[in-house]
Amino acid sequence: MKCPFCSSDNTRVIDSRPADDNTAIRRRRLCDDCQKRFTTYEKVETIPLIVIKKDNNREQYDRSKLEAGVLRACHKRPVSASDIKKLIDEVEVEIFSAEVQEIKSSVIGEYVMDKIRDLDPVAYVRFASVYREFKDVNTFMNELKKVLS
Repeated sequence: MKCPFCSSDNTRVIDSRPADDNTAIRRRRLCDDCQKRFTTYEKVETIPLIVIKKDNNREQYDRSKLEAGVLRACHKRPVSASDIKKLIDEVEVEIFSAEVQEIKSSVIGEYVMDKIRDLDPVAYVRFASVYREFKDVNTFMNELKKVLS
């Protein structure tokens, strides 16, 4: 591992511990040349997952897109960053445990909707309005009635 400060290859691990609910390993490293410390995270490399979009285009799964959608739905809501991260981690566990190489974006959307419903009802309605592409007020009201009951 190269040192981010001096680019030396002469580094060593001084501490390792599990991180992110045992899905990664956090390593503290020391550069033997400049004596600075830095942290690295090691995660298991997964098979590339292809997402099939609504228009049948295919693109590689991108966690940041999922995060962006959930963050937009939770904007100005009393939802902590750790709750959002946990939700996204849970959705990813469901996605990757299916052990498929391709997954429809609608399936990912349903996973998110199942999780976000319990997190915050307003965030759920916001996410549903974009995900389900509400065409009129009646469709929106029908979804609100489901949340209220």
